[in-house]
Amino acid sequence: MTELASMDFHPQPQAGEAKPWAFPAPERGTLDNGLTVLRCHRPGQQVVAVEVLLAAPLEAEPAGLDGVATIMARAFSEGTDKHSAEEFAAELERCGATLDAHADHPGVRLSLEVPVSRLPKALGLLADALRAPAFADSEVERLVRNRLDEIPHETANPARRAAKELSKELFPSTSRMSRPRQGTEETVESIDSAAVRAFYEKHVRPATGTAVIVGDLTGVDVDELLGDTLGAWTGSSAEPRPVPPVSADDTGRVIIVDRPGAVQTQLLIGRVGADRHDRVWPAQVLGTYCLGGTLTSRLDRVLREEKGYTYGVRAFGQVLRAAPSSSAGTTGVAMLAISGSVDTPNTGPALDDLWKVLRTLAAEGLTDAERDVAVQNLVGVAPLKFETAAAVASTLADQVEQFLPDDYQATLYQQLAATGTVEATAAVVNAFPVDRLVTVLVGDAEQIKEPVQALGIGEVTVVTAE
Repeated sequence: MTELASMDFHPQPQAGEAKPWAFPAPERGTLDNGLTVLRCHRPGQQVVAVEVLLAAPLEAEPAGLDGVATIMARAFSEGTDKHSAEEFAAELERCGATLDAHADHPGVRLSLEVPVSRLPKALGLLADALRAPAFADSEVERLVRNRLDEIPHETANPARRAAKELSKELFPSTSRMSRPRQGTEETVESIDSAAVRAFYEKHVRPATGTAVIVGDLTGVDVDELLGDTLGAWTGSSAEPRPVPPVSADDTGRVIIVDRPGAVQTQLLIGRVGADRHDRVWPAQVLGTYCLGGTLTSRLDRVLREEKGYTYGVRAFGQVLRAAPSSSAGTTGVAMLAISGSVDTPNTGPALDDLWKVLRTLAAEGLTDAERDVAVQNLVGVAPLKFETAAAVASTLADQVEQFLPDDYQATLYQQLAATGTVEATAAVVNAFPVDRLVTVLVGDAEQIKEPVQALGIGEVTVVTAE
């Protein structure tokens, strides 16, 4: 020890002075074809991210064709009027680009990432996919088969099965939100290239779309580039679809999806709440983070650290679909949920302790220390979260989908930092009332039904897993 103490070490590096940071503000414009464009110059980001949002929501899918939006989204990269599916994939690869697409309740989104030096070529390919997708019979048939192959795997996944059951329970059967986003076996089997093209022709057009482009745009004539690529896409100027109202039933109850012999119980506890337009959202984000947003949250501290029931339990809020402020009588819908898994023998005790955490929170509130840690984690690490162009582009696209102003994210961090402990407590208690939660358990009903019934957290119903 004496010899080690006498050694001459280099001085410890010291942290530099913190630099002010704010979520980047985009520039907004419109192309001649009506496509809205948000651009954001990010010096040093040599990989450019492009997000294209299409106003083709799931609720617009024809009756009996749930999943057609997903098949259409996947088919955008399966050939155009200029390239076959194989040629299109090869051209993307030559650009060093990736192109992904998915469909969700707000609409269809395409995501492109490409080195800025290859941006013109990649944007041209993206524009071709939007302007003149091939939707070849053979490719659509293959995508349908692939989707049908995925469904049994999703059903076998306890977390996916719980999510499916919770949506079915919360929303009326007439609501698209009550059914799987990507369709069921029965509906997907009915999809063909004619159905995909009909959905495309009815709902996909530049006038109701938005493109977000983020990256180092130094030396790039963005106006000319967009005009030559996405600007060549044409279509009618139809108005966006109205947003229909959605009702939900969050009467406290328990649904057990029976999986005989399961060694774990997957739990998903949820209800619906307002979207990001509600003034309570920042406080709710903060309070929910304190409840179950990290390893130091209350739920993890009790169920994981103290009791050892689980590897982790999380609480979160997720916007399912927002509504524009101009939609009179219509509000957005967000899912407020707690999820995790526990070992089968301790399912009852774990749920009992979870409810005790919620009741204690309502009775005693959050502590200032919990609030401070949450603010530090949510606000303090934001610059790291948005280091990449893709992260910024995705968040800007979320704002567009949810009818939020362009400065929403920057304002949100200011609101989070200004939110007090009392306000955060009230928000999370209102978000997770102990008597208004729908609990879905995927596990062995024979072992868990009786102890769960004894808790008195709602009527217990057992359903058979497919």
